[in-house]
Amino acid sequence: MARPPLLLLPPSEGKAAGGRGPAWEPGSMRFPELDGRRGKVMAALARAMTRSEAKQAELLGVKGATLGAATATNATVTEGLTLPAIERYTGVLYDALDAGGLPATHRRRLTDQVLIFSGLWGVVAPRDPVPDYKLKMGARLPPMGRLSSWWRPAISEALAPLMKSRVVWDLLPHEHDAAWAPGAAGTGGPALIVKVRFLDEVDRDGERRLVAVSHWNKLLKGALVRHVLAHQLTDPTDLDLFEHPEGYRFAPRLTEQHGNRVTVALVRAWA
Repeated sequence: MARPPLLLLPPSEGKAAGGRGPAWEPGSMRFPELDGRRGKVMAALARAMTRSEAKQAELLGVKGATLGAATATNATVTEGLTLPAIERYTGVLYDALDAGGLPATHRRRLTDQVLIFSGLWGVVAPRDPVPDYKLKMGARLPPMGRLSSWWRPAISEALAPLMKSRVVWDLLPHEHDAAWAPGAAGTGGPALIVKVRFLDEVDRDGERRLVAVSHWNKLLKGALVRHVLAHQLTDPTDLDLFEHPEGYRFAPRLTEQHGNRVTVALVRAWA
């Protein structure tokens, strides 16, 4: 029997505040082999919050009141109350996914089949306890440097057994995608890695052209996750059954494959 699909998601910029669970401790998350690195990042982040405001703003990519709130949260991240990751992460993708509205069977699949990449945690599962924090995977945190590069060897090693001979739906943006290196098919790597493009057909100077979607991208990914979980898709050609209410449909002619990597396109045609 084929192994079920695995879905890789980014976290969200926005996060629910507060928490109801105890503070993070080693062994409380999936992939405990990453705990040593998680502790190092938390300690480095707390130290970074004692630096100048300009350095804090450079690291976190925010300023003003938002920077003040983020600094205070990060400074106490080791003591912060936790929420399950799927509740902590908010925003367009997670709103569209609407995990709480999934049928019970699909929620169990979500727990088992979805992984969320994180600059602070490396990788977490949906039910892992996560305190509030702010730190991007693409940030340069002393002394680690760019976190995606620093995490890459450890994440790749931790995920390798889980991904063996499996279809992986890679819905990660570039900065998170840089944090893992899957093996090749036939060498213990995934059977297939599926990337998805969302495209709009537009009129440019009287010609129909395809342009990448930016505004709807996260919403569309959330809806796609629901569909993959519901139908347990391991063959990207089965996306012909995916009907998004915004009108995006699978366009087989735009599929590209190189080895065990395939990129598919969902297109909204111009009327």
